[in-house]
Order: sequence, then C-alpha cells, then structure tokens
Amino acid sequence: MLPALILFLLTLIVSGLFFFPPVWFPHSITADAIAFDRQFGRTLAVCAFVFVVLQLLLAVTILRGRRAAPHVGGKPHGWMEFVWTLATAAVFLTLAFTGSRSWAKVPQRVKGEETIEVYAHQFAWNFRYPGPDNKFGVTVPKFISDAAGNPFGIDPADKAGVDDIVTASLRIPAGRDVLLLLHARDVIHDFFVRELRTKQDIVPGMEIPLEIHVDQPGQYEIACAELCGLGHSQMRSLLIVLPPAEYDEWKRTQEPQR
Repeated sequence: MLPALILFLLTLIVSGLFFFPPVWFPHSITADAIAFDRQFGRTLAVCAFVFVVLQLLLAVTILRGRRAAPHVGGKPHGWMEFVWTLATAAVFLTLAFTGSRSWAKVPQRVKGEETIEVYAHQFAWNFRYPGPDNKFGVTVPKFISDAAGNPFGIDPADKAGVDDIVTASLRIPAGRDVLLLLHARDVIHDFFVRELRTKQDIVPGMEIPLEIHVDQPGQYEIACAELCGLGHSQMRSLLIVLPPAEYDEWKRTQEPQR
C-alpha cells in the first residue's frame, strides 16, 4: 500500500512540471526558433502523457497485488511486447520526422543576402563585412595580427579588402536574410545564440554557412559552446539586431579595416 501511495504522489508532483513548466528557454527571435519550441512542446507533451499513464498503471498494479499464482505452463503474452514496441517506434519516428524540418535544414547561398564572415579563435570572435564594393578582400595567414587589428589576415595588396569592416560584435539588420560564413583559426569552436536555438560547430580549414533571419531588434549573447581551451568561458560577444535603416547608417559610417 505505502509504495503505491508514494509512487502515486510522486507522479502527481512530477507531472506538475509538465502542466506548469518552468521557463525552459529565453524568448525565440526567428521562425526556426519558434518551430523548435513547438516541436519541443509536442515532444514534452507526449513524454508527459506516457509517463503519467505508465506510473499510474504501476501504482494500480502494486495496489491490486498478485491475486493468483501464475499459470504454470501457460504461453507468455508475446503479442503485448510486440504492440508496445511497435507503438514506441511509431511515436519516436513520428516525432523525429516532424522535427527534421528544423534540424535537417541545409543552408543555401542565395544572392541578395547580407553576407558576413565570422572568425573564431582562442578566445575571441571577430566579424567582417564587405565595404561599398560588396567584395571581401583576400586573406593570407601571414598577415594575421590581432595586435594590429587584422585578425582575418587581410592582404594589404588586395584593393578589394581596403574597405572591409572588421568588428568585435555582430550587427545584422532586422527583417533581412543574413548568411554567416563561419571560420575557425585554431581549434573547433561553436557558434551559439540561445534565442536563435542554434549551435553550429566551426571546424578549422572549413567554411561553414549559417542562415539566420531575425525580425526582432535587440541584443543577444554569442557564446562558444565547444570547449576550446583555458579561456573558453570568456569567449563571448554580442549579436546586435538593428532596424534596417539604422543598420545601413551604422555600416555606412564605419571605418574600413585600413
């Protein structure tokens, strides 16, 4: 009696976290983030239903006890195992399929997007914007110098890089498609913004595209979500989403790299 009562009370208490959940995430700022939250909610609802039903059945079974000895020589109920295994697989595959539209999305390079380079290195973030010519300058490793303000290693002899803008925080326009080109100098880093519901590994030697479209202006923390060394916890920056006109004015007034 007592174990069943304890189990029943614990089930009621734990189920309260499903029906009156704490704040799981900060507010979402993109359509993809909203879709992620909805999928999380659906998955949580299914898990809550299964959890409550199974725990209550277990409590009832304990209360009823074993009224009769098991039938010797009887055939096991193998069909029951088949049914609940099939049901579990069906629920799992359904949730995986409905969620794949968010996590399996492949970024595409589309003309007309605002393109910004993201450069991660121990233990800082840098961001590069093309100037009025809308072209990035060529980068050469031997020209990399954080002290000289050239973390990307822009070639001084390349005229296309003269007007490039390099910043320590990421500014993007609200309501526009933005394509981030992610690069790492030394080890694997991870571009993580909670409000985007996005974590993207950045691998040295690779250029990794990441599309974002934010409609709500504001400031959001950029963190590295991959352990990258002793200064990992300090590798932070800001994603600053500006109204389009304010963004254009900001970009127009920025000093070029050199």
